[in-house]
Amino acid sequence: MSSGILLLNRAGDAPLATPFRSAALGENDPFGAGRDIAWTGPDAMAAGRVNLAGAYESAAFPHTEFVVVVSGHLRLAEPGKAALELSPGRAAVIARGTVVKAEAAPGTRLVFCAATGAFSAAPGLQEILADAPLSPSAAPPVEALVGPTPQCRSFNAFTDEATRFRAGTWDSTPYRRILRPHRLNELMHVVTGSIDLTGPDGTVTRVNQGDSVFVAHGAPCAWDSSVHVAKFYVVQEVAG
Repeated sequence: MSSGILLLNRAGDAPLATPFRSAALGENDPFGAGRDIAWTGPDAMAAGRVNLAGAYESAAFPHTEFVVVVSGHLRLAEPGKAALELSPGRAAVIARGTVVKAEAAPGTRLVFCAATGAFSAAPGLQEILADAPLSPSAAPPVEALVGPTPQCRSFNAFTDEATRFRAGTWDSTPYRRILRPHRLNELMHVVTGSIDLTGPDGTVTRVNQGDSVFVAHGAPCAWDSSVHVAKFYVVQEVAG
């Protein structure tokens, strides 16, 4: 695994080489007791995993957080709206300020990516759907490709302009991209297919269906996918 390319989950709970540290994202973090952080950055973003069991609540969720369930079951509810029932492979965003109650079955594990800045979008829950209505989106620039230009599609389900945090669903036909600095902070959870991400030392990180990986802004990374790939994404444009 290359520095700046961090595996956060392997399907089937396979072991990881990624170092995690146990810490909350602040004193009011309702998931803090079970949170393991793999990465934090200068633009108020963090990524890692959370182990949950039982009931949790927040009168004003303290940050904006994407979660994807990788084991167990998570129920998220806000007043006056239908609850989200998240089984493995389902994802949602909890926006800063949301009044939320969470119930997690024993053994529930989430992969998370959070924007912890002081300001955020309107509160609420937003499910991120694997079968979202995708529309054509920009492919990587021609000068970065090795071979044909892929056909890419996406659906951006959540945007927080204050923290430059976006989350949604994306898919693409196979393609190869040269080694270059990653242009965003990005969490990827592979819904279908597999990807080889290669670092500057030649180390290849294979990311399969059900796996989650974080790539930091500026980390040199090449992409190679030989099959159709669909993923949940969280991206953050880095200031400056």
